[in-house]
Amino acid sequence: MTRAHFALRLLEQEARALLTRLALVKPFALNDTMVLAASVPIPAQAAIETFLARGRRQLAHMVNAFIRWLRGGRALRTPISQVQRRFTFLRLRFNAVLTQFDIFAAVMTQRSQSEIGVWLSGLDVASADAITIPGGYYTPPPIVCYLDRGHGAAIRRARTRLPGGGANPVAVLRIPRERMVGSGIASSLVHEVGHQAAALLDLVNSLRPQLRGIQLAPNPDRIAWQLWERWISEIIADFWSVARLGVGSSLGLMGVVSLPRVFVMRIDVNDPHPAPWIRMRLSCAFGQALYPDPQWEALSQIWESFYPLEGLEPSHRRVFSLLEGSMPAFISLVLAHRPARLRGKSLREALQVEGRQPARLRELYREWQRSRSSIYIAAPSLAFAVIGQARADGAISPEEESATVARLLTHWALRSSLDASEICASLGAARPASGSTELVTLH
Repeated sequence: MTRAHFALRLLEQEARALLTRLALVKPFALNDTMVLAASVPIPAQAAIETFLARGRRQLAHMVNAFIRWLRGGRALRTPISQVQRRFTFLRLRFNAVLTQFDIFAAVMTQRSQSEIGVWLSGLDVASADAITIPGGYYTPPPIVCYLDRGHGAAIRRARTRLPGGGANPVAVLRIPRERMVGSGIASSLVHEVGHQAAALLDLVNSLRPQLRGIQLAPNPDRIAWQLWERWISEIIADFWSVARLGVGSSLGLMGVVSLPRVFVMRIDVNDPHPAPWIRMRLSCAFGQALYPDPQWEALSQIWESFYPLEGLEPSHRRVFSLLEGSMPAFISLVLAHRPARLRGKSLREALQVEGRQPARLRELYREWQRSRSSIYIAAPSLAFAVIGQARADGAISPEEESATVARLLTHWALRSSLDASEICASLGAARPASGSTELVTLH
């Protein structure tokens, strides 16, 4: 056997081995065991399985085409280095498909964990509610949640590019384990949902020209406006969280950014996140603008007592002063912003904040204390807002808060699964009768 024949045989064996390993990558529906209440929402599961199945088919087609090319004789007339190069790119594509599988594997496999799986399903429901606003301005993508180690939450937004190519079919939201389980989880959850909502409304791209325009004019606060522009993507997500959750959002944020002083005070122009010290002050200022109440000033003062400005370098302190001085104008710009996709409405108007004023949230909490079942009827984001307000008022203990959130997550998961089952049953009942039994297979 010539060296070329031997090399081609080795490459064919490697390619066939790829097909063998690819055959071991089964649909999640065949591998993962979970109780019904812990299942991923049907639209999300269908989107994930369809996306991965398409990737497996495309890869199998590419590998088989490569094998046919090797056997067809043309490979012998091609320099071996180029044949090897072609196989290398094929193997890289194979690894990319496995990476995409692993991205969703964490979401699916955790649904088999006792209690955690059901809570994650409840968080899916809460995420879907947090991204939905009246008016039909966009079609929200499916959102699925999973837990991971680390300090902060993160989101892989739907319709963004995945490793190896292809648009992500769902939004994948990572929640840090240390946030489970209390109302503080809502702050992280809705902040990440805010990133997806901002993308659907194209908020960052529509706000940046306005922020740059302010910088062009003679302005002593120019440095502050440059930083607002740099941080706008994270600020909009924080704003979305405050608008949906009220003071519970700011309390949750405080829990995330309460770090050693050197990190809280650090201003990093390369970091899309605002400096934690000013980020917390901005969260309280957004809350005061949306939901006027003395609690915001009290919370802001508590934050400043945790991290006083004394001892900062004068230049550093001056930047914080410029940011605080420009904060009212910046907040007014955000609240009054009218992106094209809101069809003439401002962000404040579209989010309909009137129903979540602190007085109303306190009233709802008192009503729910008298009638415990009422809380289960409320929208998840409203329930989180009421619990967060009660936490801020000292009306609910951390133990009761955690137990209440756990019960709500379980209820939302169960209700979602039963609703899905009812829909499937009604679709089955609507099928025309026939003389034979029909087997329906979901692909």
